[in-house]
Amino acid sequence: MKILIVIPARGGSKGIPRKNLRLLNGKPLIYYSIKIALHSIFSPDVYVSSDDDEILLMSKNFGAKTFKRNQKNAEDHTTLDPVIYECFKFAEKKENKTYDLVVTLQPTSPLLKTSTLDQSLEYFIRNKKTTDTLISVKDNTHLSWRKEGNNFIPNYIKRVNRQVLPKEYTETGGFLISQSSNVEIDNRIGKKISLSILENGEEIDIDNYIDWNICEYFLSKKKILFVVIGNNKVGLGHVYNTLIIANDILNHSIEFLVDKDSELALQKIKTFNYPCYIQKSNNLIDDIREREPNLIINDLLDTSVKYMEQIKSLDVQVINFEDLGPGSLIADSVFNAIYPEKREVKNHYYGQKYFILRDEFFYHKNEKKIEEVKEILITFGGVDPNNYTKKVLLSIYDYCKKNNILIHVIAGFGYQNYDSLDAFEDVLVHKNVSNISEYIYRCDLIFTSAGRTIYEIASIGSPAIVMAQNKRETTHFFASEKYGFLNLGIGTLISEATILDYFIELIHNKDKRIAMNEKMKKNKLKQGRKTVNKIIQNIL
Repeated sequence: MKILIVIPARGGSKGIPRKNLRLLNGKPLIYYSIKIALHSIFSPDVYVSSDDDEILLMSKNFGAKTFKRNQKNAEDHTTLDPVIYECFKFAEKKENKTYDLVVTLQPTSPLLKTSTLDQSLEYFIRNKKTTDTLISVKDNTHLSWRKEGNNFIPNYIKRVNRQVLPKEYTETGGFLISQSSNVEIDNRIGKKISLSILENGEEIDIDNYIDWNICEYFLSKKKILFVVIGNNKVGLGHVYNTLIIANDILNHSIEFLVDKDSELALQKIKTFNYPCYIQKSNNLIDDIREREPNLIINDLLDTSVKYMEQIKSLDVQVINFEDLGPGSLIADSVFNAIYPEKREVKNHYYGQKYFILRDEFFYHKNEKKIEEVKEILITFGGVDPNNYTKKVLLSIYDYCKKNNILIHVIAGFGYQNYDSLDAFEDVLVHKNVSNISEYIYRCDLIFTSAGRTIYEIASIGSPAIVMAQNKRETTHFFASEKYGFLNLGIGTLISEATILDYFIELIHNKDKRIAMNEKMKKNKLKQGRKTVNKIIQNIL
């Protein structure tokens, strides 16, 4: 029989922000439902339906086919019926098949076994003449009540032990199997219904943190406060870094606090549905005190002794990121993956082995091959305060056009100079992309600044030319020839002619680009995220 499995995975989860991409036992939640479906002995077509590009990208990496759903089917009030119907019709056309069965498999049931799904499919196929729909359920037989008007009425006739009550079942997100003829825009359930009773944990749906880890949630839940900056001057690297860390912490309460100049950071963090507050007191410490955290994670560049002493007076643990200031000596732990420290300090972790890769790079598996330069990427972070994007385009645009080299520009969340790019008509400008890893892998040469992006580039192995945005970035040890980069120093001090010369030289020197790629591949960057998370968990 021809079977379609649709996994609905909306990006706007609010119970657990970004739930479908959060790590459960080291894997994103969406991974488990895809694995369950792909391992079925019935070899179904497996589609993930989502409104979220990152979910679709990750699903593709895990082997599923993907469908970008209509935005009207991604609202909080949208039911699954139109979501499944839309994907079902798309898959029929795409695969050129007439499906017999359509299965809804929700990612919130990661403990479901493939064998259980297959047994239910076998049952359905054996009884297809007498079954329109098969639904996974759990036994919910209890002494229960309902409300009628202002009165509460029992759902039982006599109070007896649970074992002798009439059986009552509630649906789980495990699966809903239907004859394809029953799948309509407003319904998936036929007249002849069968139930598959799940137990031994397979019936658990993850709708909240309690479901995710019941015992650990209550025993060890603490409040973690991320204190972050992000604006047009410093960019949004600190925001992205802390969001990755937050995504890996599942059994604790998480809040964000940004300083009064970080409205841009506030907007970005809120898109991930985390509670986020902006400084309202004259002293940021007063806002921190109001939140009553157990652990503070600072990612706001160099801290002062005064600031750190005030925090430690609150009797909380403190972890700082990218802190080279005098206050760093007071923190319980400091991570400086990007900038070098001048002296060795206990509980200070320095170097590329502590860099935190984002999911799309962490799970990227394709091997980068060095070929002729046909496409290049220009990406200078979330803000690009010096508008190096325009400067590089002025330097290389005519050469690229003459030599049929395609130029991609990825501008970030806070970039304000789009109008300055209008003159470059053949350039492909991509705004606020969530799949930059695909462009880094696709392009043969990259221009970038000396921020976090260089680690992401190195994780894939694409040759890159680096232009520092400021003096601090010039100290970024990893953005060097030793690790596979061509670093031109501070970009404001480089002429357009010099940029073009280095660009042309690198285009024609394939051996050098191969050597850059090989140096990048030597770094085991995927381990850093696990290392940092383990240290944080130990502190907690």
